[in-house]
Parts: sequence; C-alpha cells; structure tokens
Amino acid sequence: MLRTALRNVLAHKSRLLMTALAVLLGVAFVSGTLVFGDSVAGSFRNAAAKNLKGVALSVRADAPSGPGGSEGKPVTVLDTELARKISALPGVASVRPTVNGTATLAAKDGSPVNADNNWQNLATNYLPGKDGKDSRFPLTAGRGPAAEGELVLDTRTAEKTGYRIGDTVRFATDGPALTKKLVGTVATDDPRVAAGGTSSGGGTLTLFDTPTAQKLFLHAGQFDEIMVAAKAGTDERALTDRVRTLLPEKGARATSGAELAAEQSAGSSGDSGFFAKLLMVFAGIALFVGVFLIANTFTMLIAQRSREIALMRAVGASRRQVVRSVLAEAALLGLGASAAGFALGLGIAAAMRPLLNATGADLPDGPLVISPSTVASSLAVGVLVTVLAAWLPSRKAAKIAPIEALSSVDQAPPTRALVIRNVLGTLLTGAGVLVMFHVSTFRITSKEHLQIAMLGSGLTVSGMIVLAPLLSRPLITLAGKVTTRWFGVSGKLAKENALRNPRRTAATASALMIGLTLITALTVAGHSTQQAMDKQVAQGLTVDYNISNSSHGGSLEPGAADKVARVPGVAAAVPVTSTGIGTKSGPAVITGTDPKTFGKTAELDFRTGSLRDIGPGKIAVSDAFAEKAGLTLGATLDVGTDTGKTGKKKLTVVGIYAQTRAAQDALGTLADVFPFSGTKKLDKVLVKAEPGKDTGLERKIRAALGDSPLLSVQSQEQFIKSQGGAMTTALNMMYGLLGMAVVIAVLGVVNTLAMSVFERTREIGMLRAIGLDRAGIKEMVRLESIVISLFGAVLGIGTGIFLAWAGGSLMASSLTTYEMALPWGRLGIFLVLALAIGVLASIWPARRAARLNMLRSIQSA
Repeated sequence: MLRTALRNVLAHKSRLLMTALAVLLGVAFVSGTLVFGDSVAGSFRNAAAKNLKGVALSVRADAPSGPGGSEGKPVTVLDTELARKISALPGVASVRPTVNGTATLAAKDGSPVNADNNWQNLATNYLPGKDGKDSRFPLTAGRGPAAEGELVLDTRTAEKTGYRIGDTVRFATDGPALTKKLVGTVATDDPRVAAGGTSSGGGTLTLFDTPTAQKLFLHAGQFDEIMVAAKAGTDERALTDRVRTLLPEKGARATSGAELAAEQSAGSSGDSGFFAKLLMVFAGIALFVGVFLIANTFTMLIAQRSREIALMRAVGASRRQVVRSVLAEAALLGLGASAAGFALGLGIAAAMRPLLNATGADLPDGPLVISPSTVASSLAVGVLVTVLAAWLPSRKAAKIAPIEALSSVDQAPPTRALVIRNVLGTLLTGAGVLVMFHVSTFRITSKEHLQIAMLGSGLTVSGMIVLAPLLSRPLITLAGKVTTRWFGVSGKLAKENALRNPRRTAATASALMIGLTLITALTVAGHSTQQAMDKQVAQGLTVDYNISNSSHGGSLEPGAADKVARVPGVAAAVPVTSTGIGTKSGPAVITGTDPKTFGKTAELDFRTGSLRDIGPGKIAVSDAFAEKAGLTLGATLDVGTDTGKTGKKKLTVVGIYAQTRAAQDALGTLADVFPFSGTKKLDKVLVKAEPGKDTGLERKIRAALGDSPLLSVQSQEQFIKSQGGAMTTALNMMYGLLGMAVVIAVLGVVNTLAMSVFERTREIGMLRAIGLDRAGIKEMVRLESIVISLFGAVLGIGTGIFLAWAGGSLMASSLTTYEMALPWGRLGIFLVLALAIGVLASIWPARRAARLNMLRSIQSA
C-alpha cells in the first residue's frame, strides 16, 4: 500500500500542486516565525553580552519618583565619592560612571531627526582612559569631547544629518535648542542606533564630556550608573556583595553582570516575542484555510479514482488498508511540501529583521538560529495538517462498495449526511450569534470579555462554514439568474456546475470566506475606531495649531503662550496643562488654562454657568464627573494631589459642561492647577490664527519658541492624523498577514476548478459536440469561478460586519465617541477583489478546458 501511495503522488503531481503550495506557504509562515523568534532572542543575548563585556556588576540609580533639585532635574545617590569608594574595593579593576539621557538633533537642513521616537536618541558621557580614548566608543574620525561646547556623534548619525567635523550641531534635551561643535565621530553597536537607516528615522547617539552631560541631565558630580570591571580571578558574586555594603538603603541597587545581561536580553526581546506570537496566530489561520484546500483535493481525487479503489477492494484490500493508503499519500505530500516550506521560511525569517527595523523595531544583527526543535516542529505541523485534512476523505474512500463503485463513478452525497450537517451548522451558528449578542451588551473591556468575544466569533465562523452547503443553493441560484440573463447558456451551465456538489462548492468558498471575514471585521472595527479617535482627539477644539513638546513627558515653559501670542498672524494663544487630582469620589483630571481666551480655541457646551464664571478658586466640571461626585452649582470640591496626601485646596463649582476631551473632568485657571502639577509647566499651547494669516505661521511659531527639534507644531489635520497613525499601521500589517490566507484561498479555487475540469472531461466534450464553442467553455468555467468567489465573499463580508458590530461594544468603554461606521468604499473593494480572484483563478482551468480534444473527451470514461 505504501508503494501505491507513492505511485499515486507521482501520478497526480499536477493535481496536487496547488495543495502542496498551500501546505508550503503555511509551513513557511510557521518555520519563518520560529526561526525569527530564536534568531532575535539569540541576537539580543549576543548584543547584551557584547555591551557588557568586561562588566562584573552594575550599580544603577533607582528611577526618581519626580524631579528634584533647583533646576527640576533628577537627583541620584550615585556620585563621585561613591565611585571612588567602589574603585578602592579589593578585586575592582576599574569603574565607569555614566550619565544617560536623550538628545534630539536637528539635521543640517533644520529638520528634526527622529523627534517622534526621541527615546531612541541616546546621549551619554564620553569617558576617556589613559590613552585619551573611550574603549566603549571607538573613534572613527576626530577626537572625543573635552569641553562644554563640544560633542561627538556616531558615524551613521553624522552621515544622515549631513554634519561634518567642525560644524555647529543644533539639538535639544528637553527644552530650548542648544548648539555645540562637532569634534569627532564614533562607532557603536547599540541596536537602537545601528538599525536606523533613513534620514528621518532610526536612533542617534550623542556624546558629551562628563561635566557637560551632568549639567544637561543631572547635577554636578552625579551619575545614573556605575559599571564595575573586576580583576582576573575575582568572584563576581562576592564582589557584588561587597559593593552592596557601600550603597545607601534607598536610591540604588547593584546587579551582577550575568543578571544584567539576562535582564537586558529579556527586556529587549519582549516586543519581538509578542510579534512572533502574532505571526504564529496568522500562520495558524493560513494553515486552517489550507485544510479546506487539502480536504477538497483529496475528496475529488478519491471520486476520480473510485474505480481504482473499487478494484483494490475487489482484489482483497481492506478498508483499513485503503485509509492507510490515502493517509500515506497525504503524509508524503505533506512531508515534501513542508520541507520546501521550511526552506522558504528561512528566507522569510531573514527578511523580517530588516523589514521591522525599517519601521523602528531596532533589532540587532545576528545569524539565523535554526534549532532541531524548529525543524521538527515545522515538518510535523505540515504533515499533521495534511494528514488530518485527508482523514475524512480517506474514510469516505474506505466506505466505497466495490460493486457500486464499478457501476457508477459519481454518486450524490447521502441526504442524511447533509441533514445532519445542516442541523449541526444551525446549532453552531445559533450559539455563536447568541454569544455575540451577549458580547454586544458589554460596556467594559476585560480579559474575560475578550475571551467570550473570541469564543462567540469562533462559533459563528465555524457554524457558517458548516452551513455553507445549505446557504450555497439560494445565493448561487440568485447569482445564476444574473449570469443566465447576461451570458445565456454559459451562465446557466456555470450555475448548475456550482450547485452540482454543494459541499465541494462550500469548501472552496469557505477558504475565501475565512480570510474575508477576518479582513472585514478588522476593517470595520479599525475604521470605526479611527473615526471615534478622530472625533475624540478634536472634540470641542477649533484650533488651527497644536503646540507641544514631542519628548517623553515633555512640556513647555509657562511663558510659551505669551511668546506665541506676540507672533504676527496669531489671534489667540491659549496655555493648557492637565494633571491628576484626588477627590473624595476618586481620582480625576483637571485642566488649567486662561478662561478668557480658552473659548477662542474650544467649544464647551455648558449646562449651567459659563467660561466667564471661572476664576481664582472657581472651576467648572463635566456633567459626567458632576454626577459621579454628586456636585451641583455652588458646591465645594475638596481637591488634593492624585495621591490625596498633600496640596489640599477647596474649589467652588461655578459651571457644568458636557463631557469633552478638551476639558476632561474639570476646568480651572492655571494658578489653581499648577500647585497639583509635578512639572509646573504647560502640556500644550492652542493657537487660533487670524483669518487668512495662517500661511507660514508654523515657521514663525517655531522661531518664536527657539526652534527646538523637540518642538511639535501641528495643524488640526496633522494632529488628528498623528494620533491615528498607529491604527493605520496596525491595519496595514494585519492586511499583509491575512493576505497569506487569501492567497491560499485563491489556490483552492484554482485547484477545485482544474480538477473539476478533469472530472467533467466527457461532459465538456459533449457540450463541444452539440455546438458550444471554445469561448463558451472558457466563459462557463470563468463564471463558475466568479460565482464561487462571490459566494465566499458575501458570506465573509456579512459575517465580518456582524462580528465587528457585536464586538464594537468592547471599544465603547475607552472611546465614548465610538459608533460602528461601515467603510463602504473598502467593502466595495473587497467585492471587486473577490471578482478579480474568480477571474484570475479561472484562467488556467478555462484554457485547459477549452483545449480538450472533443472526440477524445467523449470517449473518456
């Protein structure tokens, strides 16, 4: 029987080609994801080990809970005296005290460099040794910084910004722009810097002498970290314990080199690990779609080889042997396709790193890591999926009675089987719909609710798959009326062919349905969320420009609004800051502004009171917060910090407005809000331009505020677009990943049509004999393909819209403006895509059918 299975695989190579491609693509996705995950983890381990080479331990300052010192900069307990004490310990070879921060550069042409991801713009101190060079940052040109007015850049950053040694470099750390002279360039292996390759993206590295770095980021004599190198033969753990005895009880901690490397590797590879899991989910979807193609292929092959199977049974083959023969054939096919898929997966894994780095992922370089478990898992997945998909067809083959098969090649499926399937499909779909209706009542997003939504979605899609044969008859009959009216005999024959075997048609359409269900659900949910975010971002605001600091936790000086107000063409510049406060009813957010000018840039719908009533000690609150806190006009609100421990103050409620993002829970004056703010600075400045004076205003505003590279001056349209950019990127990535499932679905349509043409060879010959020409044959096959594709598209789009509607309630808790909005244009594109899939998938089968010899076809059995 093994020889028989091998002979069947070799005898039907062309018919199994599309099935092999489906397995190949699915396994490539799986193997590529596994190799990519292992390779990235290995690269991070290697990078961590390289960066910490020679480091026995590290003493790091704890992150401060807030700004300290007279200049509002962090204060650490790591100072020059502590570094000297550590250096004097037995076994210490050297210490390296470092200062860490971020510095965002302006390129030579004035454009900000990587300002939107400024956390990647690293800045630290250059610490020369006895030879005057820093071994951690090898010089590639020039020299290291030695004075306050000097800095050094990494080579890649210098190239992409256009600076050369001797040029004046403009940059910012957290406020106004500063300038220093470029005196050298260095090499670096830091992945955040080394991965950046575009002029506007990728991290940068800026080096200052130690006193300058301390002045910019800390205070004189203070450090963020002290790295310790040990003498040969020194016990690392014992040295770490000795260093810990020198540290104060709070404010610093010592970590051994081994622990530090493990921490860095685990922390750095976290995001890539999440992405690898996401890829694996889509790999599973691709393989699941492939199951329909595989099952369809073997079902049709078994129908075509029913005489052969009958003869095998007649000469003594048992049912078990027939099953084993089919499963062995599937295993051989799966093994060959999986091996090819694994090879393709290596290419996918190699391409993922530069692709992700181009989007700012900052993954370190390194070789591909191919573990034996990855090879075994990839091959096992491909073989297992193929064998499982062929299991039901193999059982059907085993049930063929020799006499029945010899007398009739093609028999209709038993009615009872379809009845049972329809009942099961109805139960599954009904259960899924009921669960999703329950999901639509949720108003809080939680892990439990998400799991229930996933269960309901799975039941609904599974039910639709099972019910597809039942649904195919009315939908395809309806489509057949159109094809018959427009294309005559060819259209009618296409309809009849699609309805001839409802289960085969349903299985072919289901593969496309799954992909379009997921794509439609994501599109509708994403489009609705995007619109809700746009409304929420701009809710209540009528500004022309939004000015902010793009650095993490960045803020503007309190006098920024006054400077902008003096710019010609500015009608109003409104200072805004928000901070958390503590109240008896729980935490809230209060917004501070200038009530006299706030109305020029925002529209508040006051239920009672007005902006004019807000003043010292007087605030307005949103209707939602008023209801929560039990506040009415004239009530007094006891306010503290968000911890509720200090800064108590009593504020009188003089107005209540409809809840809006522009003012959140409460609105007061800057003087009343600043005491609760940790920074005592502005979050943003809202600008209203004079009519017809907004041309070139952005450039003037930037100049008035010192033209810092961190300064973000966005129009209302730019602001809304920037807030929704992440959603657009995520959707595009999902489309790309789900595209694999659609490609496999297309292969399924091609395979079904090609094998169907072979199955109907004699019938096609008879049609040619009674007058249907080659063009008519092509048109018949093409229309059959289009009808099947559109059937799958209608089911997929309809199911996707329902799932997006029911699951949309989970977004309402975080987006009060969320409403389901159908992107009619994109849904229309999906239908056109299904039409195109039908046309493209039919090209080869239609040509093959039209080229069949009429007489030979009639004589075929």
